[in-house]
Amino acid sequence: MIDTDLLHTLQGALHGTLAERLGIELVETVPGRVVARMPVAGNTQPFGLLHGGASAALAETAGSMAATIHAGPDRVPLGTELNATHHRSATAGWVTATATALHEGRRTASYEIVIVDDDGRRVCTARLTCMLLEARTG
Repeated sequence: MIDTDLLHTLQGALHGTLAERLGIELVETVPGRVVARMPVAGNTQPFGLLHGGASAALAETAGSMAATIHAGPDRVPLGTELNATHHRSATAGWVTATATALHEGRRTASYEIVIVDDDGRRVCTARLTCMLLEARTG
């Protein structure tokens, strides 16, 4: 079941960030899984194809939000590794990223992120690893 309060809280955390500038929207936020989407328009390279860096930013955003849920209020995730394989181009519509937990531990969390186009074709596969740090107070 989707926790709409959590979804709105995490979407609000994207205000003023690169994710907001790219038009990234959170669709689903549950423990172990986050779904986010991004328009292709405005996120292309000069040849009209979805920019690989935009795909990487979408993947990192989805994975980081999943790590944020896992970390809880007393810890914060810090991305330490992101890799992405681009399988096909996208030129219009939206791309949707689904981050699924591979490992959610006490100190690290890793996610596989699959990005698909509007027709469900895989555009990119990424993996994100985050270190979980104690939140700073004061």
